Amino acid sequence: MNKNRRESAYQTRLTAAYVAKLREHPSHKDNGDEYKYAGTNYAMSFTKGLEHSDEHGLVKKKEDFEAFRKAIDDGFIDAFTTDVKPGPVDPKNGRRDWEAPTAGFVYDLEGPDAQAVTMLPAPALGSEELAYEMAEVYELALLRDVPLTEFAGETTNNPLIKDSLDRLNALPYDIKEDSNRIRVKDPRRPRTTTNNNGKLDPQTLFRGSSPGVEAGPYLSQFMLIGNEQPGYDSVACGFVQYGAITIDQRVLIAKPEDYLTEKCEWLKAQNGEDLRNNKELFSSIEKDPKEDDPKKSTVPRRFITFPRDLATYVHDDALYEAYLNACLILLSMKAPLDPAFGNLSGEVPLMQEGQCPVLRTTVGFALYGGPHILTLVTEVATRALKAVRYQKFNNHIRLRPEALAARVEYAGCIENAFPSVGKPFTKLAEDISATVAAICDKNESNTALLPMAFQEGSPMHPAYGAGHATVAGACVTILKAFFDTNAVFVRRDGHDIFASEQEGDCPVQYVPDENGEKLTPSHKCDLLTLEGELNKLAANISIGRNMAGVHYYSDYYDSLRMGEEIAIGMLEEQSLCYPKDAFKLTLRTFDGACVSIFDGKRVPIDCD
Repeated sequence: MNKNRRESAYQTRLTAAYVAKLREHPSHKDNGDEYKYAGTNYAMSFTKGLEHSDEHGLVKKKEDFEAFRKAIDDGFIDAFTTDVKPGPVDPKNGRRDWEAPTAGFVYDLEGPDAQAVTMLPAPALGSEELAYEMAEVYELALLRDVPLTEFAGETTNNPLIKDSLDRLNALPYDIKEDSNRIRVKDPRRPRTTTNNNGKLDPQTLFRGSSPGVEAGPYLSQFMLIGNEQPGYDSVACGFVQYGAITIDQRVLIAKPEDYLTEKCEWLKAQNGEDLRNNKELFSSIEKDPKEDDPKKSTVPRRFITFPRDLATYVHDDALYEAYLNACLILLSMKAPLDPAFGNLSGEVPLMQEGQCPVLRTTVGFALYGGPHILTLVTEVATRALKAVRYQKFNNHIRLRPEALAARVEYAGCIENAFPSVGKPFTKLAEDISATVAAICDKNESNTALLPMAFQEGSPMHPAYGAGHATVAGACVTILKAFFDTNAVFVRRDGHDIFASEQEGDCPVQYVPDENGEKLTPSHKCDLLTLEGELNKLAANISIGRNMAGVHYYSDYYDSLRMGEEIAIGMLEEQSLCYPKDAFKLTLRTFDGACVSIFDGKRVPIDCD
């Protein structure tokens, strides 16, 4: 018996390996800007951490970037220390280090290889798409302290939102989906729109693009609610139960200040100086007068109420935490599972031909239950991160928005220092001139530098793809595969739950009050689907990084879909490991297509 089991386990591994082998490794293509602007000191590449010039803001010596690029291509960690010269920093602040630049070379034993998935070329300098998404990042910085509850409805009375909409809707880039276009030949990252002319309105502004993201409040319910537990009889408590402890959904309150709009501070950040100072980043600490120990204090927190709060959340989150929270909330609600898993978990009575349904005597746990789902929703994150690191460093090496904004600010200096480049940065500034003017008015320094939510600016790795968005795509895909995404958020018998819709259910949705102190429910609203709230959760986390100024829209859009591909590939291989009761799941993708996963493969199915 043991010998047979050993052989069958071996054969299962071989079959999974064969499934992985059949996946075609794609060609990895960038947008050409790295080579096109090589003679301009790699003006369109990620150079943060190297020494930069105070004359034009570009890397001071192109040879420094070339050594950095060689270390990336060779893939050995020590070379970044021995062969690459970092920028000068003030010793009292210290230097930030490049983050995991060799991760894309590692192999995995489950799911797609890190180099078996890819992303389309990022929007190139000179394209209408890049101009549009740079304008979006600027506009998000202008709206960082506008309540998220005002991102709703077809019209707005908020002058800041109205002005942003007017400026974005006046740009020539077409944001609508076009079914006649083939993305591989003509990349298109559409935004969700609800009006007939395909323009943005307050309800669709910065929502992303997936089924359901345009419905209801801007924030996914999973960014706000908790679960019912001893001492808290409502999800409005905002506490998520982790066994015998709880996690507070409220975030630290950051000061309403922006950073790196002065050229000297911006230059320090580009050279790799560590400018973060939490004592200055967050609102003043309020001493608790009841505490004898002066070291003990309470730090102000609130529910996510402003874009700045969402940026704070994604500044320090454990990358899969939002999806782990969502999973715990759904499990505590006993949300319906995917129909196939509902049978195996004991959730659905046993249906026997010609007999009455019988309650099952087994329940899901190690299989088809909480630990099974919780493990997979976190396990997939590490595979997503390795794949996106390959795209970031080895393929696209795309500069961050804070650097592209500096190209706008220093456009004349760059083009004078490198006359052969022409006027691409001046043209970019002209293409989004209304937004640039608004940014200059906002910045006390009157510069076009991007106001950053973080003192240190962006992370120490390239922009495209986005780690948060790739992990979001992977983790949310696992959740959509395991749970019945047709469930809706309702109040039933005094409890707020995601459940299969029944007659008499009362719809519910929560938003923070104006101070973010508590959640307020609404019942005069449309039903929110589980699919929509999970898609929205992925968009919130991903675009929250844009709100901070560290990513573009295409970073979210393409990374999300690459993460989805990684999760589906992992589930394909998982489906081979069940010799008795078959493993079968269905889900709808971020593009709205439906697939069924079983027996080591995925099969397109009718969404109806």
